[in-house]
Amino acid sequence: MPVDPAPLAGRVAIVTGGARGIGRAIAARFAQAGARVVEWDRDLLAAPPATDPPAMRRAVDITDLAAVEQATAEVLAVFGRIDILVNNAGVNGPSLPLWEYPAQDWARVLAVDLTGVFHCCRAVVPHMRANRSGRVVTIASIAGKEGNPLNSAYSAAKHGAIGLTKSLAAELADSGVLVNAIAPVITETELLLEMTPDYIAGRKARIPMGRFCTAEEIAEMALFVAGPGCSFTTGFVFDISGGRATY
Repeated sequence: MPVDPAPLAGRVAIVTGGARGIGRAIAARFAQAGARVVEWDRDLLAAPPATDPPAMRRAVDITDLAAVEQATAEVLAVFGRIDILVNNAGVNGPSLPLWEYPAQDWARVLAVDLTGVFHCCRAVVPHMRANRSGRVVTIASIAGKEGNPLNSAYSAAKHGAIGLTKSLAAELADSGVLVNAIAPVITETELLLEMTPDYIAGRKARIPMGRFCTAEEIAEMALFVAGPGCSFTTGFVFDISGGRATY
């Protein structure tokens, strides 16, 4: 059977945190696959210029439900549909033991990495339900399955995002909307700047393949999960861990 070079042709895909890192790689890959990509990112001024500009790019703070609802309404007004939501925006937070972890950093990480996912799903899913079609893909983390030391807020938020994925998938199982997550190990992105060298070395040592994941590898996985080839899987967490994940 020939491979479809544009499996997302005609589909409208929102990618949060889409202006840099993993989100930028996903947005670019989806556009290459034929999608009309909408990038939401909180700080577009600090983002590198896109060599392949998306169909729409907006500054959206996903921790603000009203802002997410307004941005969703704009996408529907312009394109008339939303077929794919990729919950990618995230922050790592400091690398500290829990008893030293600043409360304000805890709140910030959970607001972006977990509550932000809830906001985006809450705003977008009703439209998908009405159309009886859609894909929600959340970029979680291996930390959400195993728990990383010195990374309690991020691990807790990503574990929560996995739980949200499974719960929402069960609620939507007969609706035509599939909800899945991807759990990478640390990826070569700007989030490494938030981590100490010792923390980075420790995480790499736990990956049997001896290297970090790339944003492009996650983008390829996201393309499959959001595409027509993934038609009977929902509530699942796709690992991309270089052999680290064992369950």
